[in-house]
Amino acid sequence: MPRYEYRCRTCGDTFELSRPMAESSAPAACPSGHDDTVKLLSTVAVGGSASAPAPAAGGGGGGGGCCGGGCCG
Repeated sequence: MPRYEYRCRTCGDTFELSRPMAESSAPAACPSGHDDTVKLLSTVAVGGSASAPAPAAGGGGGGGGCCGGGCCG
C-alpha cells in the first residue's frame, strides 16, 4: 500500500499515512487531531545509470525534428 505525506496547516507537523491510491486525495487529520491538512508532493528515486547515449556524429540520418523523422531539406 502506498504511503502519502501530509502537512498540518494548524500545527506545522508533517506525517505519513498508508492508504489505497483511491483514497490518496481524501482528507487526512493530523496525529494531533487537526483537520486542516494538505497532501505534499513526493519525489521518486529511481535506481540505474544516469548516463544517456551520445548523439551520432555528423547529424545525418537519425529521425526526429519537425518532419517526424523525414529530411526537412
